Amino acid sequence: MVPGLMWCVWGGVGAAAAMSLTLITASADGQNPASPLVVARQGSFLVGGTVVTNPGTFDPRDPNPTPSGQTVHGDHAYVQYQIPVSPRRLPLVMWHGGAQFSKTWETTPDGRDGFQNIFLRRDFSIYILDQPRSGRASRTAHLAARQPPQGRFGEQAIFTQFRLGMWPDFFPGVQFSHDPAVLDQWWRQQVPNTDELDQKVFVDATVALFEKIGPAILLTHSASGVMGWVTATRTDNVKGIVAYEPGGFLFPEGEVPPTVPTSAGETIGTPVAGSAFQKLTRFPIQIVYGDNIPAQPSPIPALDGWRGRLEMARRFVAAVNAHGGDAELLHLPARGVYGNTHFPFSDLNNVRIADLLTEFLHKKKLDVP
Repeated sequence: MVPGLMWCVWGGVGAAAAMSLTLITASADGQNPASPLVVARQGSFLVGGTVVTNPGTFDPRDPNPTPSGQTVHGDHAYVQYQIPVSPRRLPLVMWHGGAQFSKTWETTPDGRDGFQNIFLRRDFSIYILDQPRSGRASRTAHLAARQPPQGRFGEQAIFTQFRLGMWPDFFPGVQFSHDPAVLDQWWRQQVPNTDELDQKVFVDATVALFEKIGPAILLTHSASGVMGWVTATRTDNVKGIVAYEPGGFLFPEGEVPPTVPTSAGETIGTPVAGSAFQKLTRFPIQIVYGDNIPAQPSPIPALDGWRGRLEMARRFVAAVNAHGGDAELLHLPARGVYGNTHFPFSDLNNVRIADLLTEFLHKKKLDVP
């Protein structure tokens, strides 16, 4: 647990805490003042990571110091937390996707409450993280050569890749503001990785977070989806996963389903030991996908890739349940919720998406006071 937080996460807030409550004036719709958002405690910390020591001896008298004998601390995660006055038993840990950072879960590009504030108001303790080598955790201990950004992460490419529309046109009915200023905000929350993508480094830091704070529910998005599954195989503190549009899935060795051909390439499953996969059957799982995913093969790779992932998600859910687990797929259009992009938790209807998450957490008894 975070020092000094155990009493706040697991029990009531005492008189001493009440004296130090922090009041944050928030806005429910980004424009009109809402009731004050009250938190008992907030802060941040760094977790996980490594230390590299350069050979040689550091000389503090040298007017032009060299790397000799100096250390580099890096590859940790940055975690920001907020604890409400009467927290529910299990916090929410929110992990961003690729080329993103914790801004994913904060104020939406058009200025409304994101999931961080929405669920804080619903009495969940919130931990949002920047995975290693990204955002506020950009310091890396790895001194490998950097590579330039790939073209598929250019702004016009991700407009289609993340299903806002077909550049420059938005999809009809898409739950994203057409205001150019909002698109400007959205593009500016994309961030570069400061070093190569290393799943082990990212998972190590997230496992360390769960070991520090104790049992919690994990929310993942996109690239962190497959890493969320791996994290849950390495710690018993993951008590539920809600994965928004995950990009990859694990299957027991010998049970990996056939690949799904798409115009973006083949969508594949990743084999893991049966004992590791079995750990994914010990808690509830919900996988959420949005709208404008082709039902039939499409010649547009940026869209057809999502058809392959959605199909692999169905197979993953079937595999988890066949092994005695509790997994479900929520395809939003099938619930009558339309227009959602790759970022349903910050789309214009994100309160509706939050209500669906609240419904799931309640159904699975993950929202115990």
